[in-house]
Amino acid sequence: MSMQINSIADFRAAVRNGPYAWPGGYPLYFVTSDGAALSFEAAKQERRNILESIRDKSNDGWRVVAVAINYEDSSLFCDHTGKRIASAYAEDDAQ
Repeated sequence: MSMQINSIADFRAAVRNGPYAWPGGYPLYFVTSDGAALSFEAAKQERRNILESIRDKSNDGWRVVAVAINYEDSSLFCDHTGKRIASAYAEDDAQ
């Protein structure tokens, strides 16, 4: 499941809602226009770049186009920080 982000308001709402889906508490991450994965931590750190890219509809690697649930990908890493993005069901596989 993913939610499209088409505007600055959509991005801000997703950040405000937090890094876990409700109901269920599944871990969320952001997807950029070039297919990169961004953690909530990275999105908060780089929000100015993201907001400018959404506003200008840039394809510079910062335009967030969706927020998605990481159900089972134990090898999903943030393309900005290099940190692993938690998964809902594959935590044991990552060890």
